[in-house]
Amino acid sequence: MTTQTPLTVPGRDARPGRRREPAVLVLEDGRTFRGASYGAVGETVGEAVFSTGMTGYQETLTDPSYHRQVIVMTAPHVGNTGVNTEDDESTRIWAAGYVVRDPAIRSSNWRATRDLEDELADQGIVGVCEIDTRALTRHLRERGAMRVGLFSGDAAGRPADELLDTVRTSPQMTGAALAAEVTTSEPYAVPAVGEKRFTVAAVDLGIKAMTPQLMAQRGIEVHVLPASATIDDVLAVGEHGPDGVFFSNGPGDPASAEHEVALLREVLSRRIPFFGICFGNQLLGRALGFGTYKLKYGHRGINQPVMDRTTGKVEVTAHNHGFAVDAPLDKESDTAYGRVRVSHVCLNDDVVEGLECLDLPAYSVQYHPEAAAGPHDAAYLFDRFVELMEQHRLTTPSAGPATEGSN
Repeated sequence: MTTQTPLTVPGRDARPGRRREPAVLVLEDGRTFRGASYGAVGETVGEAVFSTGMTGYQETLTDPSYHRQVIVMTAPHVGNTGVNTEDDESTRIWAAGYVVRDPAIRSSNWRATRDLEDELADQGIVGVCEIDTRALTRHLRERGAMRVGLFSGDAAGRPADELLDTVRTSPQMTGAALAAEVTTSEPYAVPAVGEKRFTVAAVDLGIKAMTPQLMAQRGIEVHVLPASATIDDVLAVGEHGPDGVFFSNGPGDPASAEHEVALLREVLSRRIPFFGICFGNQLLGRALGFGTYKLKYGHRGINQPVMDRTTGKVEVTAHNHGFAVDAPLDKESDTAYGRVRVSHVCLNDDVVEGLECLDLPAYSVQYHPEAAAGPHDAAYLFDRFVELMEQHRLTTPSAGPATEGSN
């Protein structure tokens, strides 16, 4: 194995009351980085991915889309704003592990209620710090996302070949069906803010808390359903059925989501307005007959340039995906559900970032218009969903309730 020496001497005091333990990061191709413990001490495995965001680490860690992934932060200094009780995107940290270069010794922000490292430790999230994350990120860009193990304390002292074997025998992301592991166990509703204009059935594949909040701000009552929801469950939402259906972001390989794709085809067949984000975009692609594929190292961060091909506007967007839709960029495609075109494209690598059905009220984007802590360039996509439901209501009077007062 090729070993990267630590940036500093492991075991030094991090801050009063906490002592760093020796730690090692082992990639499945054998490259090894030695550093110090960060967060919980122990061992963990997952897929190594890097995030280019310079802020928003609390939202990233609590995003269910990062389930079974070890996040490598490219920003060198992490933890300076601590964590608070308001910015979590779910009820827990979902990342399998966390890798940073220079952790903040203490937080310094008026909203902080505790330090990031304390939160990692309390939730059992094993991390590694004091390694060259720039060298690690360059390696992942060149070789591609791969499995990784983080080992600290006693675990770091195990034989190198034993650690590498632990990594190489861990599950791969390709073929992984993970929605059932992150979805809500029971349906719940998020009421509209102000007058209720629409009712939406949102299938939780790893939904972030900001998504129903942004819909609610637009007068939408959101009924969040488990990933196991059937078409009967969807149609039972609202007094006359839902005005729209939403598929959320989430982890895993879209090729494994057979149940969810079958449900989406039922929605499309009934011409119910549909909006999908991230994993929801990939599932729309598969429902329409396109394939999906694994990206070499994926898109993760809050600075990805995407062009809306309808307007020509370039948006700076938040991403977290390791898979993409395989659809032609240069023409409309004929599918079993009518004509479809690629509506958004990544300007870095021409990856499909959005789909639009031209003969059905359905569209999706690969990135995150609900991004917290930003950017917010793409928040208009929720307004587009409102417009889609309004147009559908005008052309299909029996599609659903006009307002809460008319039910």
